[in-house]
Amino acid sequence: MEKLLGDNPIDPKLKRWCGNATADLMVDASTWPDDVRNERKNGPWHYIDIPREKHKGDLGGYCGRQGCVPRAIEEQRAILKDKSADPLKRAEAIRYLIHFVGDMHQPLHAITNADNGGNRVPVKYFRHQALPNALHPEREDYSPNLHEIWDTEIVERDMEISSPLRYADELDEKFHRESTAWEAAGIQVDNWAWESHERAETAVYDAFPEKIGIEPEMKLKSCAENNHMGKRMLEKHLAVGDTYQSKAAKAAETGLAEAGVRLAMILNDAAKGAN
Repeated sequence: MEKLLGDNPIDPKLKRWCGNATADLMVDASTWPDDVRNERKNGPWHYIDIPREKHKGDLGGYCGRQGCVPRAIEEQRAILKDKSADPLKRAEAIRYLIHFVGDMHQPLHAITNADNGGNRVPVKYFRHQALPNALHPEREDYSPNLHEIWDTEIVERDMEISSPLRYADELDEKFHRESTAWEAAGIQVDNWAWESHERAETAVYDAFPEKIGIEPEMKLKSCAENNHMGKRMLEKHLAVGDTYQSKAAKAAETGLAEAGVRLAMILNDAAKGAN
C-alpha cells in the first residue's frame, strides 16, 4: 500500500488544510480527501444523513444521487482490489478509504436532525462560549458547535499529553480483546454505519440533560432556516463539561479503535484479494 502511495504522490501544488505533507504516507493520505472535496464536488461521500430515531434497515433511501460514505467505501474498495485499475486511482482509493472509514466512525457523520450533522447546534465547550460567525451574522451559525467538538475537541482533550502515535498505541492496548470480535465480524460496512448512528443518538444527543427534539426532515443552507434553528438551539444553552466529556471520550475511543481495526481489515483484504 505504501509503495502505491509513494509511486503516485499527492500533487505538491495542492493546498493542504492540515499543513505541509508528512513523511508518513498513510498519515499524509488521511487528510487528502478533505483537501479535494470542493474541487471534485464529492462532499456527500463523507457522510450519510440517517435521520434520528431510524433503526436498522436498508441504507439506500438515505444515500442520495451524489453518494454517501458507505457507498463510497464500497466503491473505493472495488477500485483498490482491481490490479488492472489505473495506479493513480488505486492510490486515491487508499486515501479515500483511510479518510472515509474514519469519517463514518465519527457519529455525527451518520446522523442528521435537520442540523447538518450537528453543525447547526451551538454548544458551550467548558469555558468556550458559542459565538456567532462575525463575518456572516445573517447565517446564524456558531462556534463551537456539536459537530466541531466531536471532530476535534473531545478527542484532543482525551489525548491530554499523548502524541497521536502514543494515543493510537494506548487505544490498541485498551481494546485488544474487543478487536478480536470486530475482526471476526468481518467487513460489514452498512452495519458500521448503523452502529455509528446509534452511538450518535445515545452519546451525542441524548447525553445532554436538555432534550433536543426531533426536527422535521430537511437540508438547511444556513442556521437561519427551519425557524431560526441556530438561535433556537443556542437558547437551549447546551454545555459540555466533565460529565459529558467523560462519556463522549469513551464513545470516541471505541469508534476510533473500531475504525483502526476495520480499516486494517479493508486494506488487508484488498491486498490479498487483488486480481
